[in-house]
Amino acid sequence: MAPELPPAMAQTLAAARPATSRWAQFYALTKPRVVQLIVFCALIGMLLAQPGWPDWTLVLAGTAGIWLVAGAAAAFNCIVEQHIDRRMQRTAWRPTAKGELGDLHTLAFAAALCGAGCAILWWAVNPLTMWLTLATFVGYAVVYTVVLKPLTPQNIVIGGASGAMPPVLGWAAMTGEVGVPALLLALIIFLWTPPHFWALALYRAEDYRRAGLPMLPVTHGREFTQLQVLLYTIVLFAATLLPFVLGMSGWIYLLAAAVLGGAFVLHAWQLWREYSDALARRTFRFSIWHLSLLFAALLVDHYLGPWLFGARF
Repeated sequence: MAPELPPAMAQTLAAARPATSRWAQFYALTKPRVVQLIVFCALIGMLLAQPGWPDWTLVLAGTAGIWLVAGAAAAFNCIVEQHIDRRMQRTAWRPTAKGELGDLHTLAFAAALCGAGCAILWWAVNPLTMWLTLATFVGYAVVYTVVLKPLTPQNIVIGGASGAMPPVLGWAAMTGEVGVPALLLALIIFLWTPPHFWALALYRAEDYRRAGLPMLPVTHGREFTQLQVLLYTIVLFAATLLPFVLGMSGWIYLLAAAVLGGAFVLHAWQLWREYSDALARRTFRFSIWHLSLLFAALLVDHYLGPWLFGARF
């Protein structure tokens, strides 16, 4: 059995995260920063699905439903991984890991969020979006968390399929179908996920080793993981050019994709050539900005591109 955090470290973490209100504890279970990125990517899918301004009532309903189900998946993840969270410096502060919230309360909270989100998507959006969102919940909370994460170092690669779904959910919310452009956006997120998480795993390798999780730096070593980060960022760079190549976006997006992709590859190249925890941390943080700004550029191009450069080719 993997060891717990040293008592001194656990006390330090507890002091750094003082007790909060019950509502704040439940809110923390939803992993707000992660869910914000998920909802943002879903929102981009919604807005890109329409040639002009969308039906904002549908956008608000879709956003609320997806946010609630994503928050439910995060809360369920906290139940399943509480024994792992206790062993990791990065997650030992979570309410379930600290024993501030019991399994029954957390499970009821997750079920309530999931039920409310599915009801909103079914009645106010469309059944397809509800089923796709529920499948994403199962993919993340069960297939990835319960099955893949503790069994294989490729957990991030395989489990990345569920994490890549938000643009598809957003597209389906507005159109009632799964379009090729939405799948292209999902492909970009799918390829972005491994270098994003492996950069984190590189400087948190001891955490993952203590928790007994077979993350790539633990099972295959740091040098192999550094190379994989570089290779994935190169493939990702090529994939981010596809929206322009296929006529889905224009010159504004192409410029942003070239600059952001080049910077990501540069980070990965430096990480491969001369590793340091500080550089791995910067690479991880930049990866979040990379995806956020890339999708924001798609949105800007969608609305301003035709006005500035004319119709798509």
